[in-house]
Amino acid sequence: MQSIIEVENLEKLYKKKPALRKISFQVQQGEIFGFLGPSGSGKTTTVKILTSQLIHTSGKVKVLGGDPSRSRHPGFLGRVGVLTDNSGMYERLSVHDNLALFCRLYGVPERRIEAVLETVNLIDDKHTLVGKLSKGMKQRITLARTILHEPDILFLDEPTSALDPVNGGRIREALREMNSRGTTIFLTTHNMQEAEELCDRVAFLNNGEISALDTPQALRLRHGDRTITVTTQQGKRVVDQNEAGADEVRDLIRSGNLLAIHSNEPTLGDIFVKLTGRGLE
Repeated sequence: MQSIIEVENLEKLYKKKPALRKISFQVQQGEIFGFLGPSGSGKTTTVKILTSQLIHTSGKVKVLGGDPSRSRHPGFLGRVGVLTDNSGMYERLSVHDNLALFCRLYGVPERRIEAVLETVNLIDDKHTLVGKLSKGMKQRITLARTILHEPDILFLDEPTSALDPVNGGRIREALREMNSRGTTIFLTTHNMQEAEELCDRVAFLNNGEISALDTPQALRLRHGDRTITVTTQQGKRVVDQNEAGADEVRDLIRSGNLLAIHSNEPTLGDIFVKLTGRGLE
C-alpha cells in the first residue's frame, strides 16, 4: 500500500527546547492513523508541521509526495482538510454564509453545504450566527468546513473533545463513512476509547518521542497478561491461559456452572501508562 505521509527523524525545537525528538512513522493511503498522547506531548506541533503551518527544525517530511514546508506543491491545500484548535470561522456570519464562503474558496458547489450540515447535525442552525453557537457547535461547524471539499487527507486534532456523547458518536460514524470512501485520516487524541473504535494503527507520543506504534489489537496482545475472567454461579475469578486453565474452563462447561468468559486484554490507556509511566490527561 502507498504511503501518503512519510516522516523521518522529525525534530522541532522551540528556543532550543525539543518539542519533537527525531520521530519517524508512515501513514498508508486509506487508513485511519491515531497519534495518541497527553496535552503537551507534541501532537498539535506534528499536525502543524504536516499541514505547512510550522517549519520543522530537522528531518524529512513528505505529505502527498512533497514537503509541505517548502514546496507547497500544486494542489496541496485543496487536497487536505485541517481541524485544529483555531476555528478560523467568521462569527458575525451565519453558519450557511461561512460555508458558502469556503465553497467559493475551494471551488465546491454550494449544494455541498446541506450534506455537511446533516453530517455534523447542524442543519437546523444553518441561519444562526456563528458567534451565538456553543463551543461544541462551533467545533462541529469547523469540522463541516474541514470536510466540505472532500479532501484526500483529514488532519483532525481532538475532533470530538468538546462534544456530547451523541454528537461525538455521530462524528465518529461520519469519519468511518468518509474513510470507507478512501479518505485518509490522521487523528490526534487523548481519548483512547475513540482511538480503539476508529484507528487501524496508533502511535503513542510522549514528551516528543514515539514509544509504540502498531495496530490496537497487536498492542493489546503484546502487553496483555494472558489471563481470562470466568463468571460462575459463585462469582468471578481469573484463570491463566495455560493447560491447567483450559482444564478448569472445560470442567466448568461440563458442570454447567460457566455463565460467561472474557479475555483480559488491556486497554490502550492501560498500555500507554505501562510504557510511559503517565496518564493521558
